[in-house]
Amino acid sequence: MCSPEEEALLRLEEVFSATLARVNGLVLLPLLETTPEPSDPQGRECLRLLQRLHWSSQRLWEVTEESLHSLRERLCHQDTVGLESLMLLQHAERVLQAHVEYIESYSSCVVVQAFQKAAKKRREFWRGQRKALWQLLPGVSPEASVGTVLAQALHQPLAHHVQQYVLLLLSFGDTAAEPHRTRELVVHAATLFVNLQSFLRQALDQALATQALWHSLSSRLRDGLCTPERRLLQDSQDVPVTVTPLRAERVLLFDDALVLLQGHSVHTFDLKLVWVDPGQDRCTFHLLTPEEELSFCSKAPQDRTVWQWKVTQAVCQALRGKKDFPVLGADLEPSEPPTCRCVAYTFRAEGRLCQATYEGEWCRGRPHGRGTLKWPDGRNHVGNFCQGLEHGFGIRLVPQGPEDRFDCYKCHWREGSMCGYGICEYGTDEVYKGYFRAGLRHGFGVLASAPRALQPCKYTGHWERGQRSGYGVEEDGARGERYIGMWQADQRHGPGVMVTQAGVCYQGTFQADKMVGPGILLSEDDSLYEGTFTRDLTLVGKGKVTFPNGFTLEGSFGSGAGKGLHTQGVLDTAAFPPDPSSTRKSAGCPGDEQEALLGFHVQSSRELRKSQEYLCCERTQPEPCADRMEGILDELLLHREPRALRECLRKALSNSLHPLGKLLRTLMLTFQATYAGIGANKHLQALAQEEVKQHARELWAAYRGLLQVALRRKGQAPEEDEGTETRDLQVHGLVLPLMLPSFYSELFTLYLLLHETEDSLYSQGIANLSLFPDTKLLEFLDVQKHLWPLKDLTLTTNQRLSLVRDKCFLSATECLQKIITTVDPREKLEVLERTYGEIEATVSRVLGREHKLPMDDLLPLLIYVVSRARIQHLGAEIHLIRDMMDPIHTGGLCDFLLTALESCYEHIQKEDMRLHRFPGRWDSREPW
Repeated sequence: MCSPEEEALLRLEEVFSATLARVNGLVLLPLLETTPEPSDPQGRECLRLLQRLHWSSQRLWEVTEESLHSLRERLCHQDTVGLESLMLLQHAERVLQAHVEYIESYSSCVVVQAFQKAAKKRREFWRGQRKALWQLLPGVSPEASVGTVLAQALHQPLAHHVQQYVLLLLSFGDTAAEPHRTRELVVHAATLFVNLQSFLRQALDQALATQALWHSLSSRLRDGLCTPERRLLQDSQDVPVTVTPLRAERVLLFDDALVLLQGHSVHTFDLKLVWVDPGQDRCTFHLLTPEEELSFCSKAPQDRTVWQWKVTQAVCQALRGKKDFPVLGADLEPSEPPTCRCVAYTFRAEGRLCQATYEGEWCRGRPHGRGTLKWPDGRNHVGNFCQGLEHGFGIRLVPQGPEDRFDCYKCHWREGSMCGYGICEYGTDEVYKGYFRAGLRHGFGVLASAPRALQPCKYTGHWERGQRSGYGVEEDGARGERYIGMWQADQRHGPGVMVTQAGVCYQGTFQADKMVGPGILLSEDDSLYEGTFTRDLTLVGKGKVTFPNGFTLEGSFGSGAGKGLHTQGVLDTAAFPPDPSSTRKSAGCPGDEQEALLGFHVQSSRELRKSQEYLCCERTQPEPCADRMEGILDELLLHREPRALRECLRKALSNSLHPLGKLLRTLMLTFQATYAGIGANKHLQALAQEEVKQHARELWAAYRGLLQVALRRKGQAPEEDEGTETRDLQVHGLVLPLMLPSFYSELFTLYLLLHETEDSLYSQGIANLSLFPDTKLLEFLDVQKHLWPLKDLTLTTNQRLSLVRDKCFLSATECLQKIITTVDPREKLEVLERTYGEIEATVSRVLGREHKLPMDDLLPLLIYVVSRARIQHLGAEIHLIRDMMDPIHTGGLCDFLLTALESCYEHIQKEDMRLHRFPGRWDSREPW
């Protein structure tokens, strides 16, 4: 047998379902049918709201019918169907949601007076329905307007129904003798509908208050603020409050925005971007917004509490994107909105962000975290922000001109400006790769035009405040020139070297982009001019020319239109030919200008430690970089023994993120820009090889500076400053072999150019000597016959001993050929030492005893081995080894063997003349 509560609930659902159907047919459908499609926006808005109300009424009726069906099933099968099967208990949230949707739709219609407007348009029709409406709502005053009656008809049945729901569910909880689970369901449903009752009252109160507000405002303000979904939460006319610095006459808190009224001016603040900051006293609190910081003051502490509490809850509600349920502020503990949020906002105040839209992460009123910033003119920035400014890595696009061209900045930013390394691709097809400070190019960087530009140009070097300043290399593809030297304020200024594709090399002083004072001009044929020039390197004024044969011409030089170069002076033909090495050195810099031209300042220990501290501590992204630098410093402390240090430096130099690797890459790029391409001029060889050594010293100094920082951070005593001799040993023995591969290609090319003539004679000599069979060549080189390894000459059928080639001293020949497989001078010397060992081993085998070769026997044998090894550009190899080898080898066996190899090289250059005087010369045309 069913309980009285269940029977009462059944009757309640049946009555409510019938009432909903009647209201729908008597009120909602006629409202929709009798409301023609309006032409004005407000009319269309009212129609949309009525349609939405009709849909939610239908949805509520369907849910009620389902609940009624579950009740009937329960009453018909009481023995098998428990109380928990009722939809009102099992799916209470679904029933609740249907009621909430109806309430929200209804309150939106109330806000804009949709019922009154619809009734006014078809006044005659609704007068005819007056009797039926009054029967539907007994107790309504006969003097009430049709609009009021329509509103009551759509509200009263629902309010009565929810009230009865609450009473019945509470009685269910008191009397139902059911299992614990069923009781929990009953209590839960009762709680939901108690909250719904409060929500219904609050929703209606807010709708009526909002409706009254729109009537109190001017039509201009109403049109700008009124939306059906917006609800008034607090009005300063009810709870007084003053706002500074805007001095608002009236403050309105809505569920989505805070509005300040000043005459006809309206200041609207999106609640999603409002942060509440409690004040220092009981009558004040602060609001932070993207562009304003507002102070709310009240005379009474309780008024301040009301406003702060309601603003805080409204912000939470706005961020959740839905209205609070059960009601705003029903929780015992007030909600706290999150500090970090993700919202879109368009800035209005004048300044660099005016009209820009930011979409991304915020913190306390400022863009903070990942985000995108877009300006109306097409600029946009994607990246990291900190306290409202671009900070961290970001990409910015800046439109250029009417065409679809942009400047693209991919760079690190600090406090709103580019700072650190970046790559900028300009709309002009130029590309800059380098460092910035305060938004300007500053530090090392490379600016290059497009490869196919009409006037290709490239600058590699230092910048200061957006201008070329300091040491830099400019390559002018149109003129075929390269300038290597000092700059100031975007102009060539100071000592510099100019190199042309024609092989001309000028070294002198520039001022304001022009040559000034005397200079030195070296031509391709090694002619040397000392004097003054014009911009196009034309000789003018007093000067002296030294020709390759030693003749000198000293006097005055000039040129006229169509007359060529003319001079008046003294020609001296008695001088000896100049030493090629001294001529080459003249292209270098004077001692006091060497550092300026190289562009590298040799820092003191104090300067170096300070710079390394900056490198460690002052980074764009401090936390991860600090961790990385701590690891780098710890690594240096762990690997201080010679073998471990070599491996540690090798890894550091190969890592582009390591300070030493980053420094090496910068030096390498500058070196390539200086000496590759049209800058590959033989007169720069001496300068280049000294620059490589200087770079090795700088890398060692940088390592020492990092080591001192690491020691100090660990509280250990710093190492004593090393002496010059100790430093040179470490630089040549440890650093130079590790970093030389980065510079070898450009450096060796300069050696090739410088020794091209000698290498050409050497190659001709090798070609002539290669015509000899082994025995003839050994005889020609005056090698004593008892040293000939004839046992190595294996004969084939019909072959004579005197025809065999490339068999004698084969192991030594193959060993020497390995000298070109490495770039390390130390390893090249080791190859040479092993070659000497192979020659002695072969001779000892021939003699049957250990034999040490004297110089008179070694030189012809070494000439034989060199001629058979056929090493190209041997002169360039020998001179590079001599210039770059460790001073520790000076005077030792390696130095002796290198001198012997150099003598072989010189002998082979002269063999072509000896061949014509050799009486037993083998003729390739002689029949055998």
